[in-house]
Amino acid sequence: MPRITLPDGSVKEFESSVSGLEVSKSIGPRLAKDAVGCKVDGELSDLSRVIETDAAVSIVTPYTRDRQVDADALYLLRHSCAHIMAEAIGRLKPGIQLVYGPPVDDGFYYDISFPEGESLSSDEFEQVEQVMAGIIAEDKPFSRYDLTLAEGMTKVEDEGSKYKIDNAQKAVLEGADSLSFYATGTPGQDWEDLCRGPHVPSTGRIGAFKVMSVASSYWHGDAASDRLIRVYGTAFPSKKELAVHLEMLEEARKRDHRVIGRQMGLFATDEEVGPGLILWKPAGAVIRRELEEFLRSLRDPRGFHWVHTPHIGKLALYRTSGHFPYYSDSQYPPIVTPEEISRVLEDKGMHCGCAEIANAIETDADGYLLKPMNCPHHIKIYASDPHSYRDLPVRLAEFGTVYRYEQSGECHGLARVRGLTQDDSHIFCTEDQLPQEVQTDVDIASRVLQEFGMEYRVRVGLRDPDSSKYVGSPEVWDKAEQACIDAAKSMGVPYSAEAGEAAFYGPKIDFVVKDSIGRDWQLGTVQVDYNLPKRFDLSYVGADNQPHRPVMVHSTPFGAIERFVSVLIENFAGDFPLWLAPEQVRVLPISDKFADYARTVAESIEESAEGHARITVDTQAERLQAKIRQATEAHVPYMVIVGGRDEKAGTVSIRHRTEGDLATMPLDCFIAAFTTDVMSHGRQTILSLVRDEPHSVEEQAKQGGH
Repeated sequence: MPRITLPDGSVKEFESSVSGLEVSKSIGPRLAKDAVGCKVDGELSDLSRVIETDAAVSIVTPYTRDRQVDADALYLLRHSCAHIMAEAIGRLKPGIQLVYGPPVDDGFYYDISFPEGESLSSDEFEQVEQVMAGIIAEDKPFSRYDLTLAEGMTKVEDEGSKYKIDNAQKAVLEGADSLSFYATGTPGQDWEDLCRGPHVPSTGRIGAFKVMSVASSYWHGDAASDRLIRVYGTAFPSKKELAVHLEMLEEARKRDHRVIGRQMGLFATDEEVGPGLILWKPAGAVIRRELEEFLRSLRDPRGFHWVHTPHIGKLALYRTSGHFPYYSDSQYPPIVTPEEISRVLEDKGMHCGCAEIANAIETDADGYLLKPMNCPHHIKIYASDPHSYRDLPVRLAEFGTVYRYEQSGECHGLARVRGLTQDDSHIFCTEDQLPQEVQTDVDIASRVLQEFGMEYRVRVGLRDPDSSKYVGSPEVWDKAEQACIDAAKSMGVPYSAEAGEAAFYGPKIDFVVKDSIGRDWQLGTVQVDYNLPKRFDLSYVGADNQPHRPVMVHSTPFGAIERFVSVLIENFAGDFPLWLAPEQVRVLPISDKFADYARTVAESIEESAEGHARITVDTQAERLQAKIRQATEAHVPYMVIVGGRDEKAGTVSIRHRTEGDLATMPLDCFIAAFTTDVMSHGRQTILSLVRDEPHSVEEQAKQGGH
């Protein structure tokens, strides 16, 4: 007689075992009609799941009470639509073998092995969608059945797909006590696949869908293994949400940082250099420099000291920190000399096989590793000198490049790279100083996001009180968590405290940014660390003349320069604020006769801006409209147009990239507006000064423009 506790705290008792669907019916017919799944003690499940013992149950419907699409419903919908798409492709392309098809952030995909010489092109998407629509119209049930491990393995082996055999073996290794299958319709008669589920009740519950794209992938992500075709799709409860999503994707396409970056000449990649290794071109280097100087202006007054550390370190360093070999899947292979490998193998009496070499490197060999994190190097700087409690806090900062071995197919412009520059800082402090130091880093990170007008929320990761994986005493954790929560509260922005999301060494604060088209990006982070000071046996001499262990605070306000710039490019669609724009002003003489005056204008602006101006003069033998078009396409914020009247009167005509012609004004007035815009980081823009405060511009010009 299970007792079912509902989300509002009410309890329903049933005389025997009960399904999720029956629970929904007991609450009301409308809920039962809308239900697509349920959560049993927090586990997302089919509505058909049988509940035999007391449990907390919530019914999943497509929309929340405030009419937002429910995330759990979306997962069920997309997982189910992945099966429908796979079935449709199988009908059109007999002989394919399915590998796996999970939901992802904005849709789903299925990895498929096609017979040799066959594939799927975008020209065939419409056919696939027509077949999918037919399957959905049939409103077939998603029917689950379970087999014992022996029966299930026999079934997949009889089917002869090495991919399904591999998936089944993985399930066994992960502790499954049976294998589950889902049929779209009747088991044994209709299409089915090995699957853990869960799914919506029937195909008719798919409201709107679209096949999006195809790409190459590899089995197990290994480029040396089978090449597969990955087919992407998406699904929503209704056509309305799908239309909004497609509009957002179109806007994202227009803002693609890879396209804009190429147009503006910001960065490049080259296969001979290597995937995910960025070549910053002069224009992109300007953005990097300005960002670095901006962050220095925030950290310097707060007592940070800048350091430089090498790009590699000895394996022993990363063994101590725990980065090697525990994170070896995301690291470049160690740099070990042939002599060192031979020595280790000889000491062990081993033959020179690949497995033995890998094992020897992980356990005994000496060598070097491309730096995966800056933390161990900063720790060694701290440890290089003795410290008293009077010295603390010690605040170190660096723009340090680290290296991660992302799969080549997963590298994505600046957003996902193999060489990334972190704006890292590490504070070494006493426990009593911890709250203030966390606040310092949080203030800097929030100031960075505010500078760019970014909407953000804060996620505080706390420990799971029922887990034993965390380092440090409960008392120390209480103090660290409270410091993070207090800092989050101080920002006046939405925040959530999520148990179980802390790192094993301490709680953390993540900054999640929403860009101009509504996408979320996790950028900066502040983390409290009790683990690394212990692993490296760091200490300071306290007021009692005894050694004490410092606490570390890690912080990266940008997260990584590369990813931050990719977000900026897409957020601004390449139209950077004036202080950050690689080219701020382009002077356009209306003909060659006024080229000298154009150069005089540029020189006057550069001189008055005291090195903060990036100006070019377009002296091409082109018509003015062509010059304007080229400057607009290059995302130059302002164009200064000069002709005969301007030269006689000492004036300039100002044009904004998106707003068009603004005004004709004395050169001194424009210089004053330009300088104010750059020095204020856009808090007073040329656009607003010219339109809204022309008198203040003239007044500043009279006072010398500052």
